[in-house]
Amino acid sequence: MTTAVRQRGLSVSEWRILALLVISGFLNYIDRSNLSVGATNIQSELHITNYELGHLLGAFFWTYALFQLLSVSGWLVDRFDVRWIFGIGFFLWSGATAVTGVARIFAVFFVLRLMLGMGESIAYPSYSRILANHFPEHHRGFANAMIDAGTKIGPSLGTLIGGLLMARYGWRPFFLVLGAASMLWLIPWFLWMPRERGIAPRRGPAEPAAGAPTVRDILRQPAAWFTAGGLFCSNYFWYFLITWLPPYLEEARHFDKDKMAVFGSAAYFAIAVSCVASGYISDRLVERGASPTRVRKSFCGLGMGLASMIVLVAVLHNETAAMVLLMLACLSFGLYTSNLWAVTQTLAGPRAAGKWTSLQNGVGNMAGVAAPVFTGWLVDRTGHFEAAFIAAALIVLAGGAMWAFGIRKVEQVDWKH
Repeated sequence: MTTAVRQRGLSVSEWRILALLVISGFLNYIDRSNLSVGATNIQSELHITNYELGHLLGAFFWTYALFQLLSVSGWLVDRFDVRWIFGIGFFLWSGATAVTGVARIFAVFFVLRLMLGMGESIAYPSYSRILANHFPEHHRGFANAMIDAGTKIGPSLGTLIGGLLMARYGWRPFFLVLGAASMLWLIPWFLWMPRERGIAPRRGPAEPAAGAPTVRDILRQPAAWFTAGGLFCSNYFWYFLITWLPPYLEEARHFDKDKMAVFGSAAYFAIAVSCVASGYISDRLVERGASPTRVRKSFCGLGMGLASMIVLVAVLHNETAAMVLLMLACLSFGLYTSNLWAVTQTLAGPRAAGKWTSLQNGVGNMAGVAAPVFTGWLVDRTGHFEAAFIAAALIVLAGGAMWAFGIRKVEQVDWKH
């Protein structure tokens, strides 16, 4: 009995690695979403329009997406010791966050957001390489869900704590302290994370002895295009939430900063709770013999399809009903986020996980450019948020169809052929 449980559970070293990855995801998303929490204050201080604010909110994603789309991040992660590559990226993005706290002009803000994107572009390729190397199939749903929960709790607590602190002390101290304090994460990272260069993957499926798959090999796979397109659609929905939900609650719903912090935080936290529960359930189903294809695709397709109910949030005048639907849409989205990277890691295998993830995340995160700018343009043109919510709902629905019907089987690609 004890042996069986031990075999099913994670080892101490795996728990340590997973804990560090979860914390890094938590800090990653606080850093990329904190600008939206102080958006109205920064907009007023810089005297910029909603459209210009959309460009500032989307600046991060230009470098974040392009470094992955051009496979710079994936190549670095697959070629060198991931401990050093991820550590350098973490240092860069934390430093950019801290310096933002003293920026005074639009151009400096913009450049610092570009630097933030460069550093954070390393994160997801690193996650996929580490999980594909160190975690078996029936643990990847939970491991990915925990990391994704960290990325949702980050904006949740960042919105709550950041909103409350900014209302009392201003936005600049929050950026300074957050960036500087985050550097402490690097200490346990270099102590606990094992070297990977030259280490054979553990528990991974059989891999060809010669040469890892190339970017061209990956692009020949139809599944790679559907995972990238599906991620673009889901990221549009997610980045719409983390960049424009706080301003929407303040401007359209007339919430004060404290009330916005509570409801914005609750929406992100709902995704995190749903994600962890769904990741655990999906792994148990796979472990008991259910098809990974059926389980992973069902969670992805159903979660994104139900998340489209967010369209009703903007058209309901009743505040309580609108906030309940917002939470339900976020709970549904969590079904999807728990399984999307498990699909990619299984399809790619350990030797291609970094490159595939880099390409997929590069395409997917162009939505980080599109969602803030397009939303700002729609709000300026129409004078309200209804059209922006409709766009987010239609795009997330299209993404659900890609995951459900575009990917045939969730099993490792035979790279020999």
